Amino acid sequence: MTAQNELRLLPWSGPDGKPCYLSTDDSDGYMSRLADNMESVQLGMAAELLEQAQKVLDDSDAEPEELRVLAVGLAGALGDTLRIASSRGGRLG
Repeated sequence: MTAQNELRLLPWSGPDGKPCYLSTDDSDGYMSRLADNMESVQLGMAAELLEQAQKVLDDSDAEPEELRVLAVGLAGALGDTLRIASSRGGRLG
């Protein structure tokens, strides 16, 4: 198993909202691949949301509720992206 400082931060939280970590020597194992796939999905969704945000923000007639929903989505995507960046950054060292 990996050392404590080599735990991988997974791209999802536990039921109580706390971070989940993976300890494995197999970077190509099932859980590692699952985490890689989830990160890819999350980044893809963030890219799509960014495109949508650009369209909404270009619309001067956008309703406040539409902007609020967009802001909630962007905040979630940013949180996912920061978690991925933290996880990947921790594995670089």
